[in-house]
Amino acid sequence: MPINQPSNQIKLTNVSLVRMKKGKKRYEIACYKNKVLEYRNGTETDLDNVLQIPAVFLSVSKGQTAPTADLAKSFGAKTALNDIVLEILLKGELQVGERERAAQLERVHAEVVDIVAGKLVDPRTKRVYTAGMIDKALAELSAAHGHEAQSTTNFSVATTAAGANGDSSKAEEGKEEENRKPAASTKPLPGWTGVVTTRSAKSQALDAMKALIAHQPIPVARARMRLRVTCPAALLKQAAKPAAPLSQQQQKAKDGEDHPEDKDKAKGGTVKDRILSYIEQVERQDVSGQEWEVFGFVEPGAFKGLGEFVGAETKGRGTVEVLDMAVVHDGD
Repeated sequence: MPINQPSNQIKLTNVSLVRMKKGKKRYEIACYKNKVLEYRNGTETDLDNVLQIPAVFLSVSKGQTAPTADLAKSFGAKTALNDIVLEILLKGELQVGERERAAQLERVHAEVVDIVAGKLVDPRTKRVYTAGMIDKALAELSAAHGHEAQSTTNFSVATTAAGANGDSSKAEEGKEEENRKPAASTKPLPGWTGVVTTRSAKSQALDAMKALIAHQPIPVARARMRLRVTCPAALLKQAAKPAAPLSQQQQKAKDGEDHPEDKDKAKGGTVKDRILSYIEQVERQDVSGQEWEVFGFVEPGAFKGLGEFVGAETKGRGTVEVLDMAVVHDGD
């Protein structure tokens, strides 16, 4: 005996679902695995390679397509089906299985580690670390963050319980312990808890670098940039406006350190003196005709301040050219 199937029922398997709730209705589209993220980041541009079928469903698992009347009510009567599919694809919530999610996390983690390994060096030798060493250091930070969070929770629970049980002496001790903590603790150092799939690898790599530099589980520093700076020779001996490099000030504030030697730089000096104050290591400098140029290495945090200073003091006649974004020495 033939089994009559509803005309709007379609069976699909091995799919990734993208789900969106709109107008009190939940809609789904069926996509090929791993293709949704590729389309969102621009790697894949052909919609036919992303969608298993160009249709909108109320339930993909049941093979139930969305009625035209429901789509018109939720998205507007004049909205084309292709536009509805695109809106769900780009703005909807991606549903992935456990194995697929684990594989995605592993890919993002590997990408983050590779980016960090290419941007950080041992400050003593200027050599890069292997991806394995960076991975281990990040794992240490993640574990330490978990222990710290658990300790804070246990301390708070113990203090609260002491107060609830009428043990005023322990409760007071807990409050005194909190009060004895330095004021700087109100602004915690950058932490690391691991990668997520909802943010780009590049932005997470920046967070990872900040945490590694702040906590130093292994000695690390940002790889230096190699620059070429030019300035009209006639301006070199002119007095510069007294101001310290902004990017360096911000970095010192983050590190919680005070460096008296920076106050000398803030007093002014000549344009040449101020340019050289940004450069950690001068490679060479020379005057050619009416132009002075200097090659050297700077910390990435000083690059913006140097560019702003040269632009303002020379009124656009000076330049700051990046020759190498990250100068490192490969280890054996």
